[in-house]
Amino acid sequence: MNPADTAFIIICAAMVMLMTPALALFYGGLVRSRNILSTCMHSYASLGLITVLWALFGYSLAFSGDVSGIIGNLDKIFLQGVGAAADGPVDNLPHTVFMAFQCMFAVLTVALISGAYAERIRFSAMLLFSALWMIFAYCPMAHWVWGGGWMAQLGAVDFAGGAVVHMASAAAALACAHAVGPRLNLGRVPMTPNNLPMTLFGGGLLWFGWFGFNAGSALAANGLAGHALVTTHLATAGGILGWMILEWKRTGKPTTLGVVSGALAGLVAITPAAGFVGLMPALFIGFAGGMICYGGVLLKNRLGYDDALDVVGIHGIGGTWGAFATGLFATAAVNGVDGLFYGNPALLWAQVVSIVGTWVFVYIVSRIILCVVNALVGLRVSPDAETNGLDISEHHERGYSL
Repeated sequence: MNPADTAFIIICAAMVMLMTPALALFYGGLVRSRNILSTCMHSYASLGLITVLWALFGYSLAFSGDVSGIIGNLDKIFLQGVGAAADGPVDNLPHTVFMAFQCMFAVLTVALISGAYAERIRFSAMLLFSALWMIFAYCPMAHWVWGGGWMAQLGAVDFAGGAVVHMASAAAALACAHAVGPRLNLGRVPMTPNNLPMTLFGGGLLWFGWFGFNAGSALAANGLAGHALVTTHLATAGGILGWMILEWKRTGKPTTLGVVSGALAGLVAITPAAGFVGLMPALFIGFAGGMICYGGVLLKNRLGYDDALDVVGIHGIGGTWGAFATGLFATAAVNGVDGLFYGNPALLWAQVVSIVGTWVFVYIVSRIILCVVNALVGLRVSPDAETNGLDISEHHERGYSL
């Protein structure tokens, strides 16, 4: 056990935990004022619900043993044997610290999905869907990539969650958008964000927390963690510029929402690559990610689905680009594995297989779960409840009393 590594990952776990309340601010500022609290509630409820489920059996399913490359076993159910000793998946950290760090990833991933169904889902449906989705989608994905499952055996790499967090949440978000349907009067009445300064503040906190998200995925206080921090920052800066350039050219004016969206696009794009690519490739990945995600957000209007807060356009498209770019730019000089541009096309093939596998598996599982939830409690609030706002209809409170 390494005390410095332990202290570092404890701090990183706290930073990743902060990302979920930061997401509440980010999402909450983007919806209409009558839905700000219900939107924030989705993130805070995820913190409670997913943490409990992770402790009961989620961690065991993701990281305890391996059953045919598909799922973990139940040896660590109820956190049996998870203590202060360094006897977990990594031998430099207390088992409890590794478990807690991974718990924060699970919480954030579930909270990310909520951007797709904001302003129209029943709170009971959100809770039931989130619980089932963590068990049947997130735990298998975490096991496949980080727990020794088939994607890891294939040779695919994902430093901090391009597939496990971003593509998985986006595939679920797309399924939710299709199953729940568009908001009432979409395209006919203004749906202006109620508080963009709040969104900007939330975005800044996400950027801060992302250093724990990516650098912490080195699982040690070492040079790789420092490298991941720098690639993360460079890519985020590049994402701002990429998004801003396209928006400025297309609309004639750059916007603060565009800048924070570009930063998020850069963060998402570098997540799978942060510990595998060099510094200048990281800058390019973020810059291209800003442009690609800007196009991805516009695409939803052409395809006709209502992903209210652009989970698919940013997390899905950005995560896909980042995973693909890892297969291009990864270099053994950083972390022992080369990509296509360094003479190893096999990595790019593994990345493509993992991308397709993630999207197909998570979308199908999510649609099945949504059908079950709809049959049990109903997915969507009534038209009157949606018109009055979910803050009142679902939680009997108001965000603003002015």
